[in-house]
Amino acid sequence: MKSKKGTILIENIIFIILNILFISILMLFLFRQGSGAIVLEQSYAKNIALLIDSSRPVTEMKLNMKEGFNLAEANGINAEDIVKINGNIVTVKLSGQGGYDYSFFNNVDVTVYPDIYPEKNYVIKINGFK
Repeated sequence: MKSKKGTILIENIIFIILNILFISILMLFLFRQGSGAIVLEQSYAKNIALLIDSSRPVTEMKLNMKEGFNLAEANGINAEDIVKINGNIVTVKLSGQGGYDYSFFNNVDVTVYPDIYPEKNYVIKINGFK
């Protein structure tokens, strides 16, 4: 009889620990989603990739990223590190954790840099085909 009571206690403790672990992971996910960084990263990366795919060589575009600049500044990210292009992959990073990658299809040489004055924009230059 004593061993049966002991196993019920251990099962309950394991169940409680797993529930606490699940709830903490869920809260972490909701906290990260609540900051808005993930949604903005995805939106900016996809918009930049679509702009690059739909543009012609020797094109210069300015993308208003005021909200992204403010969020990145609050998270300690430099303005130069928000948008990076490596090969045909656009990476947008607005928080300290990772970032969001999205690829474009055109085989073009792209340059991106921040243009903070007078407004917070990112300049996207299509220099030509590779």
